[in-house]
Amino acid sequence: MVLVIRYALFALLVIACICAGLYSSRSRRAKDARQRGLYGAVTNIFMGMMLIVLALIFMFIFKGSTVAVIVEAVFLVLGAFNLFAGIRNRSYYNRMKSNNM
Repeated sequence: MVLVIRYALFALLVIACICAGLYSSRSRRAKDARQRGLYGAVTNIFMGMMLIVLALIFMFIFKGSTVAVIVEAVFLVLGAFNLFAGIRNRSYYNRMKSNNM
């Protein structure tokens, strides 16, 4: 069962990395500032997911080490911050986009 969870987390990590790269390149190529902000917000969401999944993978791989626990905690906090900041920014840019249309 643990092996299935590891593979599922690894698959989520790969998907989050690909999506973060895709939306990051879209945000850099967008001409409109609202589109750039919206794509940047989605990039933050995927980066947060990626950091959280990475911390969960570390929890399954490394057990008991103080350094590993500290790194996992830092990744979880940074991932949660990116996730919530991305959600907040996405709702802001969606409201800004719908008001101006």
